Amino acid sequence: MNIHKILGVIIKPFRKNRMSKFLNIIKPQADDTILDVGGTTYNWELIDFKNKIVLLNLTAESDNNKPDHYSVVVGDGTALQYADNAFDIVFSNSVIEHVGSFEKQQDFAREAIRVGKKIWIQTPAKEFFFEPHLITPFVHWLPNEVQKKILRNFSVWGWLTRPDQDYINGFVDQTRLLTYPEMQSLFPNCKIIKEKFLFMTKAYIVVKQ
Repeated sequence: MNIHKILGVIIKPFRKNRMSKFLNIIKPQADDTILDVGGTTYNWELIDFKNKIVLLNLTAESDNNKPDHYSVVVGDGTALQYADNAFDIVFSNSVIEHVGSFEKQQDFAREAIRVGKKIWIQTPAKEFFFEPHLITPFVHWLPNEVQKKILRNFSVWGWLTRPDQDYINGFVDQTRLLTYPEMQSLFPNCKIIKEKFLFMTKAYIVVKQ
């Protein structure tokens, strides 16, 4: 069973609603330049949007059939090779939790604020009971060393993908969900929207307008 297809079905309504909020809050103009750090075309195809978008990732994507308004570059979100305010909007969805340590997350936040005149950065809330990458409740609240021992056999992600121990270790070491106070410290002077589900905060969205 393909875990990406399962996740796609689960997240699509949330992502579509989030992208509509992006349009309503950020109000991008037709000539705005956009840098999507760690992104793909997926989010943008959920809305009618034809701005020029730079998709920046650590490795180049293999899909060469993207529409002309997309460009793909290789780069590191924690050390962007762009001048201050180089883009009208810096956008990122569910990426900052994957850069590793809190120090790396500080680098990611600083670079987004530096390069973007406006920013829109989303990440899952650590306080939410359900871990979206593992499709499993509560497990992300356990110590990392415990997670490494149990994820293969005690998470939906582990049951479906059967990762080896090296992959599990890498995932746990590189994935660090953030709390609200941490988000406030990473993005001072920015608005932080609490995205709700079942009256609980499931994600945070940082907005600089």
